[in-house]
Amino acid sequence: MYSEILQEIGLSPNEAKIYETLLSTGETSATTISLHANVPRRNVYDTLNRLIKKGLVFRIFHTKEHIFQAVNPDKLLEVLKEKEKKLTDVLPILHDLYEQDPPTEAAYIYKGIEGYKNYMRDMVRVGEDTYFLGAKGLWFTPGIEDIFLKEFQKTMQKKNLTYKTLYDPRVKIELPQVLDQVGGTYKFLPEGCATPGVVDVFGDYVVTFTSAGVGNFGEDGTIFVMIHPKLAETYRIWFQMIWDLLPE
Repeated sequence: MYSEILQEIGLSPNEAKIYETLLSTGETSATTISLHANVPRRNVYDTLNRLIKKGLVFRIFHTKEHIFQAVNPDKLLEVLKEKEKKLTDVLPILHDLYEQDPPTEAAYIYKGIEGYKNYMRDMVRVGEDTYFLGAKGLWFTPGIEDIFLKEFQKTMQKKNLTYKTLYDPRVKIELPQVLDQVGGTYKFLPEGCATPGVVDVFGDYVVTFTSAGVGNFGEDGTIFVMIHPKLAETYRIWFQMIWDLLPE
């Protein structure tokens, strides 16, 4: 029932099934574990030994067959905190490695909500003014946590960054509240210019989206990221040309 959650926090499929089995059965032999967890007996002992090393299971010595028992589930939080501390200790070094030689030319793809959040992190990291063409209020996509969005906006404001936005014409009807929430200066593209695409430009980045709805990037959306200074400047010039042609 809970093995998928246990896998998400770092247990292997067999570890998750066996640990959950032990929680429900109490002191149990390897034979019984194999039966209830649906794990081949030849794999049970190896998996139990890994769980013992992680501090999630302990062995009770018995005259006939060893018995095993799960540790209190609170131990799972300790395991996560230990992993978090290890990552926190090396994170400054990882940041240095990531930023010491940023690419001047690159192209790659982000997918889904987590990919969209990576794009937002890129925007924060680059820390330059942003130009949105065909914007649809995608920051407010369901699945993007409020706390993530608030931290993103707080950091962008702290860096004193500005936005210049050409909105999809549907936004003023379907999602007018984003105008104040996003901030910056904006205009609307003409009626008849509503499309599923979006182009964002910041620093040397040109980021394009496909199949985006108003206020909803979608769980399986695709983001194409291109990094090239001349390409980004070209898009900024085209953006400004469209901006100047539109009425205030």
